[in-house]
Amino acid sequence: MTDAPVSAPTIEFVAPIAGLPQHHRFHLVPLDEDGTLFSLRSADDTGLRLVVVAPGRFFPGYAPEIDDETVAALDLRDATEAAVLCVVNIGDDPATATVNLLAPVVVNHRTMQAAQTVLTGSDLPLRAPLRPAA
Repeated sequence: MTDAPVSAPTIEFVAPIAGLPQHHRFHLVPLDEDGTLFSLRSADDTGLRLVVVAPGRFFPGYAPEIDDETVAALDLRDATEAAVLCVVNIGDDPATATVNLLAPVVVNHRTMQAAQTVLTGSDLPLRAPLRPAA
C-alpha cells in the first residue's frame, strides 16, 4: 500500500473503535475484487490501517444480532442498510490470521456511519482462525 490520496468512501464512527479513541473517520478501501477484504484507513493518520473482512465467505453462519442502542446510534431503518465487517489480526504470519467475531463493525450504507459493537452474552470468539469456508 502507498500513502497516495484515497478515493474511497469515508466512514464516520459514532464512537471510537476499541483502542483507537482519537480516530473517528476512516476510508473504506477494497483490497480485493470480490468485496470481501477491506482496509479501514484513518482519514487523519495515514499510517493507521485496520484490515477488515466481510465475514460471509469465511463464516457463512455468522449472523450477529445488533443491539438496539447500536441500531439507534447508526439510524438503521432496516437490516438491508447494515454491512457487517470483522477486524482481522494478521500478526506475523498471514496463514495464522484471526478474525474478531465478538466485536463486529457495523456500517450504515445510507449514512456512512459506523460503530464497533460487542455482542454481549455471546460465546463468539475474539480470535477465530481466518480460513475460507469449505
